[in-house]
Amino acid sequence: MNSTRTSSPDPVLSNLDAMLADLEALYKDVHSHPELSMQETRTARLVADRLRKAGFDVTTGVGKTGVVGLLRNGDGPTVMLRADMDALPVAEATGLPYASKITATDREGNTVPVSHMCGHDMHVTWLCGATKLLADARTTWRGTLMAVFQPGEETAEGAQAMIDDGLFKRFPKPDVVLGQHLMVGPAGTVAGRAGPITSAADSLQIRLFGRGAHGSMPQASVDPVVMAAATVMRLQTIVSREVAAADAAVVTVGVLQAGTKENVIPEEAIIKLNVRTFDAGVRERVLGAIERIVNAEAEASGAPRKPEITSLDHYPLNVNSPDASTRLADAFRGYFGAERVRETGPAPASEDFGLFGAKWHVPSVFWFVGGTDPELYEQAKQSNRLNELPVNHSPKFAPVLHPTLQTGVESLVVAARAWLAAA
Repeated sequence: MNSTRTSSPDPVLSNLDAMLADLEALYKDVHSHPELSMQETRTARLVADRLRKAGFDVTTGVGKTGVVGLLRNGDGPTVMLRADMDALPVAEATGLPYASKITATDREGNTVPVSHMCGHDMHVTWLCGATKLLADARTTWRGTLMAVFQPGEETAEGAQAMIDDGLFKRFPKPDVVLGQHLMVGPAGTVAGRAGPITSAADSLQIRLFGRGAHGSMPQASVDPVVMAAATVMRLQTIVSREVAAADAAVVTVGVLQAGTKENVIPEEAIIKLNVRTFDAGVRERVLGAIERIVNAEAEASGAPRKPEITSLDHYPLNVNSPDASTRLADAFRGYFGAERVRETGPAPASEDFGLFGAKWHVPSVFWFVGGTDPELYEQAKQSNRLNELPVNHSPKFAPVLHPTLQTGVESLVVAARAWLAAA
């Protein structure tokens, strides 16, 4: 795939090539020093230092570890660019020379491996590059640039934490909120759509209660393992039998825990599951079905207590403003050329990015940047093996550095320039 620009270079981006070595070093540094959600202190220091050197007014500790940089450059629109900073409790298996070997203590006190298997290290690098370029070329535009480095996206708490810490009162209201995410797709391309772009998500914990007994005397028990197994199987019928074919939903059981010994029937079992939806009515219907099934299976088993259903986290539906999406797509096609700008369907992945625009009551646009080697992607597509490519959250997820690095910086700059006034 040809990843060269098809239009005349934007003056803001004229120094990008000279910056790539520094940005690659930053990316590898952040990648090899990942931090868990709401623990991003080192990353926050790195980005705060870079913003200050570029001339931004910098506020740290917003929503615990968040960073906000403001560059006021005369009268004009205020544009907010957002990047998330946190990593995952996943052991990296990419084999890269800069792979993470970090462990950390999670909020439950467990020692866990940590790695950037979702691409937030690339997001940080992209925004650092874009802010530096825009600051260096401030004679070419007018307005206010707001750079937001957000903590805790992976736990659905970072955006709300920044809002709760006075983001809307302490900083100017933007005219538009812009953000992007690294995804599987040909490197050098960008993809987006108007309307829903990422799903709502709900994570639940279900605690099932039984009566323990010796494994040789099941008649003395109420077996929570069997109860849990029946519940898991029944939950799979929600999408196949209770959601219309024209609608979309995902119900995934990610955790099933019960017992510690093979000849002991335990007292209880734990199920943790995740739900993805694109419609409020479908979401309500799916969550209601989960509660109905869980309670019915417990009653059918003769459980001594009703199950406990606890919400673990919630991500809102992320909806792109139609007018702003059209404006952005036009800017992307003008810079990258139509062949590098793709229309995508709504992704079942989830994000708390949408909170900024929704709660600030301003338009927002979120889009995807491909990070897969284009030849590898095309080969997988031709052989119908796209699902075998390592995706976000896989221990083997690793973007090809070039042209992913420069494309993400370019797209942020082009997006910001679509709103910032010309000087």
